[in-house]
Amino acid sequence: MATLLLVVPVPQTAEEPGPSPFAPGETLTYDVTWSIFPAGQVVATLTRAEGASPEAFEVLTTARSQGFVSLLYNVENEFRSFFDPRTTCSQRILKKINEGHRHKDTRIVFDGARGLAILDERDLNKPNAPPKHAENEVPSCVTDVVTAFYFVRRQPLRVGEQLRLPINDGAKTYMVNVEIQAREQIQTPLGVRTALRVEPKVFGGLYTRRGRMLIWFSDDEQRLPLRIQTSIAVGSIVGTLRSVSPVPPNPPPEP
Repeated sequence: MATLLLVVPVPQTAEEPGPSPFAPGETLTYDVTWSIFPAGQVVATLTRAEGASPEAFEVLTTARSQGFVSLLYNVENEFRSFFDPRTTCSQRILKKINEGHRHKDTRIVFDGARGLAILDERDLNKPNAPPKHAENEVPSCVTDVVTAFYFVRRQPLRVGEQLRLPINDGAKTYMVNVEIQAREQIQTPLGVRTALRVEPKVFGGLYTRRGRMLIWFSDDEQRLPLRIQTSIAVGSIVGTLRSVSPVPPNPPPEP
């Protein structure tokens, strides 16, 4: 069957959205493995951004390596991403990167009115060096590497179709094709769940290394990212959703 192409329109107005699959207070906790080794934990907590005008949601995402993997490559990253809850358009993202010998603080502001992504980045290994500053053109609505997940959760995922979403990480904006490939049942720490397997075509564009990424979103109103699998040259990295707070309702039984 020929694959259909569904181009997701980016909302440009403050129309009332339908029911959202996520709400402030949601915390997603993932166990991460590298090949057969426990590798770490990722936690994403959604809140209302304090003092934001207009209203914004904030996602605090932390990623920490654990165990044997920490001895090889220690990771302690923190991302704070802010987006418009009506459109899921990103407003800004603040990144504290501590990966091995890489230590950077990055701030990217997405100015939709001016059509600019404004990046300021400091290399903490070079405290006397001037910070990097860059301004790049972006569409009036763009997502970042965190809010892209929330953007996809709000879409009507249908097997055989594709989404296109703009993702920017401070430089060029990439229109990423997201294929909705199959509806599957998978075993998770939350039980057996029906999921939609999705493949965003990010490698070769947003990420220059070779590889493949697959994401399984729950086929229910919450569209939870149940599993995220990235296959690269050094093995397979898998993030598995271990817990959700508040606890979601049990899905209805399969007919």
